[in-house]
Amino acid sequence: MEEGTRDTEKRMNKTILLASRPQGMPTPDNFKLVEAEMPRPQEGEVLIRTLYLSVDPYMRGRMNDRKSYVPPFALNEPITGGVVAEVVESRSDAFAAGDIVTGLLPWQLYTAAKGDHAEVTSVRKVDPRLAPVSTALGILGMPGLTAYFGLLDIGQPAPGETVVVSGAAGAVGTLVCQIAKIKGSRVVGIAGSDEKNQYLTDELGVEAAVNYKTSIDLRSALKDACPGGVDVYFDNVGGEVSDAVLTLINNRARIVICGQISLYNLEQPDTGPRVQPSLLVKSALMQGFIVSDYAARFGEAFGQLGRWVAEGKLKYAESIVEGFENAPQAFLGLFAGENLGKQLVKVGD
Repeated sequence: MEEGTRDTEKRMNKTILLASRPQGMPTPDNFKLVEAEMPRPQEGEVLIRTLYLSVDPYMRGRMNDRKSYVPPFALNEPITGGVVAEVVESRSDAFAAGDIVTGLLPWQLYTAAKGDHAEVTSVRKVDPRLAPVSTALGILGMPGLTAYFGLLDIGQPAPGETVVVSGAAGAVGTLVCQIAKIKGSRVVGIAGSDEKNQYLTDELGVEAAVNYKTSIDLRSALKDACPGGVDVYFDNVGGEVSDAVLTLINNRARIVICGQISLYNLEQPDTGPRVQPSLLVKSALMQGFIVSDYAARFGEAFGQLGRWVAEGKLKYAESIVEGFENAPQAFLGLFAGENLGKQLVKVGD
């Protein structure tokens, strides 16, 4: 028996399951932490040890038992999401012990994964020399890709145009603000605390920031921040915030539908203003997207994002919760607006 195999037998595995489907806002009772069998890698697989877990708003939709662009989580099965991990045992020619990898994987301390990108439990290497490995779940991961393609492909901001970003202090929003600035646009961020808005103005250089929680008249506050109207709206939240922004769009405005976090926990369909008349009279475009639609162009995005990071043109913020068992609480915190930038759970060093 190899030394590495004996070592893995001594380790304990744990996993976090979806114990029940939420009714409205999720609670800790919807999750269950259990001990799990230590996986053994088969030929072509690697055994990996989790270092960081990503928690993301889209995961709320997967907790419902209904069709979406990704299948729902199964009850009493592990939650899955973005993971950064270290290879501790390899039976694949493509990986060696000590490699850092990332992939869409179960919430477990240890996982046996394939090195085939066509598989759900697959991984790709992360180069720790480029940036801290946690960025593979943020600025150099799905949030970075989402900001890049959503803003540049659909929003198409031009120099001098006004770009408004809701959820501007989140993992995607902070990057959208900065990419819009790189393209020469005037940027207005919307977030839920004065601390977050100060970060947007002082650190990221947006021209104005609006606190949607404390504004007595949100539309009036946005109108003051956007005296020339809105050319591009990057929508991460939906609901009443977006209702207010859409009253200010200019002719041929582009509205990018990235997320609707304000609606994810509603038990009944949301009822709001009808937007079609505004889109019609303004000849405006509203388009939703899923980042996987751009899979063939991921290399392009990673290359450009990496260059911007290296040049100091992109900053990133991370909110890190320590401890595997605290992953559910970190997830719930997304809906209370507790995070600045990317929300992560640190599991190991």
